[in-house]
Amino acid sequence: MKINYNYIKVIILIGVVGFLFAFSNHRNKDRIVGEPSINFLGENKLFITETNVSKLLIVNQEPVSKQPKEIIDLNELEFALNSNPMIKEAQVFMSVNGGLSAEIEQKRPIARVNTNASYYIDDEGGFMPLSYNYAARVPLVTGNIDKNKLQNVFQFAKAVDEDDFLKKYVIEIRQNNDNTIDFKIRKSDFIVHVGTLKQLEKKINNFKAFYQKAFKDKILDSYAVVNLKFDKQVICTKK
Repeated sequence: MKINYNYIKVIILIGVVGFLFAFSNHRNKDRIVGEPSINFLGENKLFITETNVSKLLIVNQEPVSKQPKEIIDLNELEFALNSNPMIKEAQVFMSVNGGLSAEIEQKRPIARVNTNASYYIDDEGGFMPLSYNYAARVPLVTGNIDKNKLQNVFQFAKAVDEDDFLKKYVIEIRQNNDNTIDFKIRKSDFIVHVGTLKQLEKKINNFKAFYQKAFKDKILDSYAVVNLKFDKQVICTKK
């Protein structure tokens, strides 16, 4: 009888692979997750800490560290992190040896509502709660503000955030009952009335030209109201 050594080799190979798979699977089940590695992306790392993030990484009401690797649901952990109103986006990864890591991008506030409730408006127009860890130096938003209707005031706050001159000087944004916008600037007590946000870029350019001229002439303190409502001119009311 002729022995088919190739057939025997295949059987042995299958047996070895099966053994290694079973051994690896058994070891994998026994692996315990270590302390998570938390990495904050970008420059905005001030509003939520590693400790805060670690407290969100929970499995069966227990910290994810020291839990068996096989029971960890990465999608569930990502959902918990992304549900936090301080976090813009989060991703969770796990290595073969049970090392857990999380990449966190925090939201970035561009204005702070200061009415009967206090919270930030982030750079996408969404709600962001105040942080116990850090207070952002952004313009205050006052007046008639509805938390569910932030688009109008967000549009102006975003224009301020994207303009180096306005970002340096604007300290308060007020939304009136008719949704028109006023603002105040640093080291001056006059009110700037923008009106509606139509032709906003032109109105901003008009204000910059006015400010530079009035500052040069040292007459900024003589005005009570600077009206930008009419896009072709700046109308000033003296004190």
